[in-house]
Amino acid sequence: MKITVVGTGYVGLVSGACFAEVGINVVCVDVDKKKIEGLKNGIMPIYEPGLEEIVKRNYASGRLQFSTDLGEAIQGSEVAFIAVGTPPGEDGSADLKYVLAVADEIGAKMSDYIVVATKSTVPVTTGEKVRAAIKAALEKRNSDLTFAVASNPEFLKEGAAVEDFMKPDRIVIGVDDERAEEIMKRLYKPFQLNGDRIIFMDIPSAEMTKYTANAMLATKISFMNDIANLCELVGANANMVRKGIGSDPRIGTKFIYPGVGYGGSCFPKDVKAIIKTGKQYGYDLKVLQAVEDVNDAQKHVLVKKIKKHFGEDLSGLTFAMWGLSFKPNTDDMRESPAIVIIDELIEAGAKVKGYDPIAMEEAQHIYVGGKITYSKDAYDACVDADALLLVTEWSEFRIPSWDALGKLLNGKVVFDGRNIYDKKYLAELGFVHYGIGV
Repeated sequence: MKITVVGTGYVGLVSGACFAEVGINVVCVDVDKKKIEGLKNGIMPIYEPGLEEIVKRNYASGRLQFSTDLGEAIQGSEVAFIAVGTPPGEDGSADLKYVLAVADEIGAKMSDYIVVATKSTVPVTTGEKVRAAIKAALEKRNSDLTFAVASNPEFLKEGAAVEDFMKPDRIVIGVDDERAEEIMKRLYKPFQLNGDRIIFMDIPSAEMTKYTANAMLATKISFMNDIANLCELVGANANMVRKGIGSDPRIGTKFIYPGVGYGGSCFPKDVKAIIKTGKQYGYDLKVLQAVEDVNDAQKHVLVKKIKKHFGEDLSGLTFAMWGLSFKPNTDDMRESPAIVIIDELIEAGAKVKGYDPIAMEEAQHIYVGGKITYSKDAYDACVDADALLLVTEWSEFRIPSWDALGKLLNGKVVFDGRNIYDKKYLAELGFVHYGIGV
């Protein structure tokens, strides 16, 4: 079986590599010639645990190929996945120009029946727009070729995407064509050896499922952060509250950890997009608007605590920041709380010494001209710093040597943006600890 994946970003590259891993012949296509040449030479455009090994192994075997020629790639392909970016517009809506450009090119160059499946996160009715674009391109050619459109949203967690793809908890596929359903079923058979995980549905429902899933997870995060802020005011401990409610199986323990807000390429963009979709249909999604508002405010909480401790003017102070990416196990800094925190600290006159196991190269594209200092390791960042800020909960930050930190820091002050340290234990060591909701 041969398929084409258009787009070699996070979704496209992970999908293409994992399909190749189970024996499918895959051509990953991208308009970025530099990126394609890099992939052919084993240079990854993103960091994702386990991905580099799979890409190199399957490229060497010939099952995974990289190309800039979509017309050539789709010849003989039974499925063409559209996995290009859908960046948010100024009004929050998803920009579909790249998706529809790919659909138009497929219609212009296809030579046989093909299933065109969107993997990009797209709003409801995109499937019909893709269908119309392909049909219009075929009409220009006076071609009577047939095709099918499908929606196959991804549910990958950055930092665990390869495992999520290889061992999916569900595979959502929106189709309205029996032949397409059979092809998609055959394509995903290798991922279902331990049970049927495919959920077939209509295309609009599949498109809505993706947005709803991300919106629900974002809601849990903002809800818990809202409760954590109230906990501080009334003298409750958000960590204890989290354990208390998490023991209820109807609520569960995931995504209810207080912190400095969510970021990344999915939650912020998708919450905005579904809110915009509601407005387009005359419906206000009030809960999700509150989710977004709470998250925007939460990114400022840590600096508020810093200013309460040190005063509004932070001139002459240096802060060690552990973690720059929006979450562990990725170099992705899109919408990262770290960016908001750094910007506020600099504006208040402070200096920032940052350290992240993976994301420092990415940070240097954002902060140029020496706006912040990058450290060789976590301890180096703390040398002569007036306080430590924990922003991203990388594993290597979980049990540091507090004795060493006490000697490196000018002041034994810790602003724990992810609630991973024990306030009582640190107090015994002479540290002042500020958490979230504690």
